Amino acid sequence: RIIRVQSPEGVKRITATKRETVATFLKKVAKEFGFRNNGFSVYTNRNRTGEITASQNKSLNLLKIKHGDMLFLYPSSPAGSSSETMDTSVSQGLRPVGAPQVVEDEIDQYLIKQDGKIYRNRDQQLCRHGPLGKCVHCVPLEPFDEDYLNHLEPPVKHMSFHAYIRKLTGGADKGKFVALENISCKIKSGCEGHPPWPEGICTKCQPSAITLNRQKYRHVDNIMFENHTIADRFLDFWRKTGNQHLGYLYGRYTEHKDIPLGIRAEVAAIYEPPQIGTQNSLEILEDPKAEVVDEIAAKLGLRKVGWIFTDLVSEDTRKGTVRYSRNKDTYYLSAEECITAGNFQNQQPNICRLSPDGHFGSKFVTVVATGGPDNQVHFEGYQVSNQCMALVRDECLLPCRDAPELGYAKESSSEQYVPDVFYKDIDKFGNEITQLARPLPVEYLIIDITTTFPKDPVYTFSISQNPFPIENRDVLGETQVRNDPSLSHRICQGTAAAVPLNHPLAVQPGACQTLSQRLHADEAAGRRRAAGLAPPRHH
Repeated sequence: RIIRVQSPEGVKRITATKRETVATFLKKVAKEFGFRNNGFSVYTNRNRTGEITASQNKSLNLLKIKHGDMLFLYPSSPAGSSSETMDTSVSQGLRPVGAPQVVEDEIDQYLIKQDGKIYRNRDQQLCRHGPLGKCVHCVPLEPFDEDYLNHLEPPVKHMSFHAYIRKLTGGADKGKFVALENISCKIKSGCEGHPPWPEGICTKCQPSAITLNRQKYRHVDNIMFENHTIADRFLDFWRKTGNQHLGYLYGRYTEHKDIPLGIRAEVAAIYEPPQIGTQNSLEILEDPKAEVVDEIAAKLGLRKVGWIFTDLVSEDTRKGTVRYSRNKDTYYLSAEECITAGNFQNQQPNICRLSPDGHFGSKFVTVVATGGPDNQVHFEGYQVSNQCMALVRDECLLPCRDAPELGYAKESSSEQYVPDVFYKDIDKFGNEITQLARPLPVEYLIIDITTTFPKDPVYTFSISQNPFPIENRDVLGETQVRNDPSLSHRICQGTAAAVPLNHPLAVQPGACQTLSQRLHADEAAGRRRAAGLAPPRHH
């Protein structure tokens, strides 16, 4: 006879005989599901009633277990091969078959455990039941409910990523077969039935055509600068030179409570890498200190969460106004900026247990400091879609030289096969038509994110009257003197003024001294290379 056993990872069939004892049968179950100990329980009912206990005296016949019956297995500890409950199997840790074991970000691990439902009070006019009852007017809503999101003020166009996961993992099967697969625009390798491209291609190795859709979810729902000082010091470069400027945002990801299961990127600092800026362009140079900066940020409990750049043109210097140039009649992000953002997002993937690749999308954000409708400086936040990330990663998207609001999907060549890329549009008669993405309006690739400043400023780092000079501003005559003997003391003193010693962000003893030594050593090595001297020998 064959007994079916259902677990959070799926259903498996166990072969058993009529006179087989329960203990022998449970050993087969443990072997089949990969349990080395008794870290599981088997029940005859889904609601965990009718537990089957190991016994050498009882047979399956005695328990009235017949051919084709369904039993239900639940792991009894987190160390088991599955999650703890059947109802939350996917949200608590079920991974697709073949998916690598990954450790998600702390904010993701926190949101997985949250209920996420939108609870409503009893409506005095519509509800006709008692205080303990529920009806369609007051029953809790799911976090992905589009009507609720559309009626928020302001309306929310994109559900959060974790709400999207709840939508996929809902229903009777609890998302057992959900797998978030990354798009690939490359020919699959290993096809031996024909010569390699361009001599041959087949349906097995040919990538599918891509139809661009506006993404319904976003990985980050809000961007918040801790205080105005962070942004003001960054804008000082443009105020003093008139040239555009760029920086990397360092901060942390936290819960955004205004949107169900939302994520907020909190910005605590801006690092300005080596660059060449003019009034109309920016060029990022190689940064020899990039690893040191990331190491310092990690010791302070921070990480790189995005990038920011200016697009500011002064309109009236007496009034301090700037030109309002990015709007619905021009563009919000140019194609070249979308490609740059896609490249950054590919470098900072979002770790995801539901993806066979172990990552899906990105939490890396883009912020533009530009003129607003009131001719004042506004900060606008964006991300590019996962489809755009795939096109950029596989080098299928190009900018248009004479139209910044348009991109262009490359055509196939002898060096590279590029799948067809389409987008849907409305013609002059109101009919939906499909267009080839040559050219392509980049609005199909953009996801907008609200950027805010708190009413009560937060300071991860203390603000003194004589702050540190900002890095890589030699063009302004501002330099950081790294051979200052009191550098490590000032770093520790500045950090301790903002962060208590028992706080998770507190620098560990000796960390400042070690990082300061790293900076001094890198600076000395750079001077030796510039002078053509050999590195010092260590005895």
